[in-house]
Amino acid sequence: MPTTVDAESTLIDPTALSRKTQSSSRVPRSVQRMIGPVLIIVVWQLVVSTGLFSENTLPRPLSVLSAAWRLIANGELQEHMSISLLRVGYGLLFGIVLGLVLALISGLSRVGENFVDANMEVLRAVPNFALVPLLIVWFGISETPKVLLITLAVAVSIYINTFSAIRSVDAGLVEAARSFGVQRAELIRRVILPGCLPGFLIGLRLALTGAWLSLIFAETINAKRGLGRMMSDAREYFQLDVVFVLIAVYAILGLISIFIVRALETRLLTWRRSFDGN
Repeated sequence: MPTTVDAESTLIDPTALSRKTQSSSRVPRSVQRMIGPVLIIVVWQLVVSTGLFSENTLPRPLSVLSAAWRLIANGELQEHMSISLLRVGYGLLFGIVLGLVLALISGLSRVGENFVDANMEVLRAVPNFALVPLLIVWFGISETPKVLLITLAVAVSIYINTFSAIRSVDAGLVEAARSFGVQRAELIRRVILPGCLPGFLIGLRLALTGAWLSLIFAETINAKRGLGRMMSDAREYFQLDVVFVLIAVYAILGLISIFIVRALETRLLTWRRSFDGN
């Protein structure tokens, strides 16, 4: 019987649990999060090596790396990527500003909500690529429809999440601030904006993902340069290794975007304690 008690006490020994947590935390979280992508590459190599897929339909990882090196060496990848990054940058800038302004108008006023919210919900429901023909008719095949398509996708994500966060601010905090004589401008700055910050950051994460997805559709609008143009050419000439390179580029850019948002969350939300999975 004492042996059983000792075993149970060992199982729930907080010191042992602490040592286990410390040993697992020695590996940086950024490295731990790469386990999934590394496993995918390993499975990819195994699938090709065992002959489940022909190299004509699924190139080896080394073939994709060779194609990436070739595109980097001749400067083709950098040239097209710089154009795409510029389009996404403009789309993010305009979309974040537009989404925030509309969210504040709608979230802080019922009159503003009546004018804005239904329209943004309609934009949310309409598939992004369905707007491509209209944008071409209205703005031609210049850079304007490409940037505008990204802007709309970003603005919708920012608006939906920020508006929801504004309306989710604790009403008790608002009433408490008003009872102390806080004016509306200071109430917005001191209570509402900090309260909606987590929702805005969630919207920013979705907006970055939406920006890269919209870029693919945007660069089908007679784009002479850009990652989407490279993808179209590679598909047309059946260059599967180049297609996989571009998929990897999109994935890396998406991961970088997520890491940026997480860094902002860590810096701006230090006051908020949340469950981290432990």
